[in-house]
Amino acid sequence: MEKLYAAQRRAGGFVAIQDYFRDPNPDALLVFVADYISIPADVRRMDLTDKDRYERIRETLGEYCPVLEFARVDEGDAVKWAIQTASAEDVKLDTDAARELVDSLGSDMMMVANELEKLVLYVGDKKRITLGDVETLVLAAKQRSFYELTDAISSRDRGRALAVLDAILSTGDGDEAAIGHLYMLARTFRQMLVILERNVRDSRALWQALWQGFRIPPFAAEDIIRQARRYKSRRELTSAIRRVARADLALRSNPPSKRLILEHLVLDLTAEPKLQEAGWLQDELPV
Repeated sequence: MEKLYAAQRRAGGFVAIQDYFRDPNPDALLVFVADYISIPADVRRMDLTDKDRYERIRETLGEYCPVLEFARVDEGDAVKWAIQTASAEDVKLDTDAARELVDSLGSDMMMVANELEKLVLYVGDKKRITLGDVETLVLAAKQRSFYELTDAISSRDRGRALAVLDAILSTGDGDEAAIGHLYMLARTFRQMLVILERNVRDSRALWQALWQGFRIPPFAAEDIIRQARRYKSRRELTSAIRRVARADLALRSNPPSKRLILEHLVLDLTAEPKLQEAGWLQDELPV
């Protein structure tokens, strides 16, 4: 969809699409997927850029075909779903464990479903998933590694950052989960941005600054505050978020090496700000 709109802007409108809809193939089902737009459970919190993109789709393609909205699931509904899904496997998922699972993964239901499946296998005959199990299997294996990665990146420690990245890619689904890795990385940088903008200095203020579904697990509170304060300006963090977004686009273009995309991103993020601004690194990632 994003490439479609870029192409149509260059061509001067939606002429080709308009022509097709005047005489569509009766045996074909045409589906447009706008997976680059994020719709939160509370639409009032939608990012302004996403809102503009969404309105553009409604005003153009919306004239020719139905628009189906798939907003992020409300946290409460996600918790209920997780508990019910575990129950269907004859496993009891404690409420606090379900809430931690959903909150730590930002209510991303694909990630919640994947991690819940692993938890069910992990507890085995115990038939009960506790908060400790979630912290051990999900947070320790996922978030701790990513906070180690962002710690190395924010310290401009290129060697350590590459070593942590290699460890992440060498476990679990490896580079096949690269898009999920970028999601976690982007989420952490966005959390840092909020921390920097609201001048958060301690964990008590952190819980007030971050809303439900976007919070940080307790074990990482002090670490993420320290990392955020290494960045001197909002510009540095927004630049990092844009670089992660470009890496995400490169990964979705079926590159020959997903690992290369991630390694290039780490090299980019660990460069000194002055070198980035001077164009020492290429804006485009390898594809």
